[in-house]
Amino acid sequence: MKEFAGGPQYTLTGQVMVTLPPEEAFSLFTPRGEELWVRGWEPRFPLPVDDDTVPGTVFETRAHDETTIWVVIDREEGRRVSYARVTPGKRAGTVTVTVLANGRGGSTAEVTYRLTALSPEGERELNEFADEYQDFLKSWEEAIAEYGANRS
Repeated sequence: MKEFAGGPQYTLTGQVMVTLPPEEAFSLFTPRGEELWVRGWEPRFPLPVDDDTVPGTVFETRAHDETTIWVVIDREEGRRVSYARVTPGKRAGTVTVTVLANGRGGSTAEVTYRLTALSPEGERELNEFADEYQDFLKSWEEAIAEYGANRS
């Protein structure tokens, strides 16, 4: 069998509009905060953590029959958080979310994925993800809006 020579690497950036002020919006992009609006998102922490955005925090998620390992690598409290993420045998990279006031009482979250394929299957999946990235972020915006409407 021929060894995989390395797949594409993508840097994908887009925005998610949130009707909450930045401090509240930021919490929605933390591991535990995403549980509020992402169906099936259940981060599992191997060690107890009080603050899930402290650099060095490790957690796992399971979706679509695969496990992804996440590590918080950087943060600016209440404004930006960066994660390393590895889905073994598929893809690896980073995700950074930066939340800023949008001047209308809400926030804009800039979401950047930098991912590299680790296998032919990972390459196919990453190409699809790149093609659908803006729709992916739109689904985040819709899910967050639904969460906001239901919490009122």
